[in-house]
Order: sequence, then C-alpha cells, then structure tokens
Amino acid sequence: MITEIDKNTALILIDLQKGVLAIPSLLHPLKDILENSTLLIDAFRKTGLPIVIVNVNPAGASWTKARKDSAAVQSIATPMADFADIADEIKTQPTDIFITKKTWNAFYNTSLHEELQRRNITGIVLGGVSTSAGVEGTARAASELGYNISFATDAMTDRNAEAHHNSIQNIFPRLGESGMSSDVIEKLKIV
Repeated sequence: MITEIDKNTALILIDLQKGVLAIPSLLHPLKDILENSTLLIDAFRKTGLPIVIVNVNPAGASWTKARKDSAAVQSIATPMADFADIADEIKTQPTDIFITKKTWNAFYNTSLHEELQRRNITGIVLGGVSTSAGVEGTARAASELGYNISFATDAMTDRNAEAHHNSIQNIFPRLGESGMSSDVIEKLKIV
C-alpha cells in the first residue's frame, strides 16, 4: 500500500523499449503495462514532476566481455538495430530525463543520481520491464542511495512468474511501498 508520495518525486520507467518488449512470454499483457505507464506519465506531467525514461544497451558493457558463455552473451551484446528505441506508446518530451544503462541498475555508471539530486528529488516511483531485473536492480540501488521508493506494480512485468512474484512479495516490501498506478496517481493529487 502506498501511504505517501514525496513532494519531490520522479517517475522512473525502466526498459520500455522495442527490443525488450519484443521478448516473448511476458507475464502481463503488454498493452496493459504500456497503458498504465502512460497514465503515470500523464499524471507526472500534470503535476510538473520529472519523468525519467531508462533504456538498456548492453553493447560493449564490461560484463559482456567477462562472461564465458560467449553464445549467450553474443545475442545480448549485439541487439537488433532498434533494440534501445523507446516504445512508440511512450510519448516522451525533450524535458524528460533520458538514461541509457548497460546493466540491470539504472544508477550504475550513469548520471541518474546526479540528475535527481540536481532536481532535489527525494522519492521515486518505479515501473517497467523486467520486474526482477531492471526494476529490482534499480530499486536496490535507489534504496542504498536513500530514495523513498514506490512501486507501480501494474506498470511492470517479467518473463518469469516466480521471479516477478518474488520481487513484488519479498523484495519490494523491504525497499519501499507498492500499489497500483491509480494509487500513485491518487497520492500525487495531494502533493
């Protein structure tokens, strides 16, 4: 349950990009995830709070060179041409903060923390793909950095049901509060 959203909160959407969303077997209908993400974007725009659009591009990442299973790494490290392009349904604006990460964690070796600090951000709302990787990896780092974290669980999904449920039921309650996009939007009205 989301009890409160900080006055200075940013929406962070993880990996809502063509290459990731093209992965078969996502647990929840992609249409629903994108629709809920769009509702969050609209609400954050109306309140004038920052929106962070994160994509992943593992090409050239140091971890891809350290792995021994070269066939698996090769398919990850050389993604399709539009792999990192944000899904057309996610309407970005030039004022949004754009972060490209090379790992699961959007804070690692990126300017995300500095961008948030520059705007005096104390809280974040997280959504995206996948729950157990990009969202959880970013949430763990955000917790270590002292952000108040809210999870919009109907704006995230995973390929693995067990991993998705583990993140939502066991990990996220230790890092922040969880609720639906509508819960986040309702709390934004009192900010």
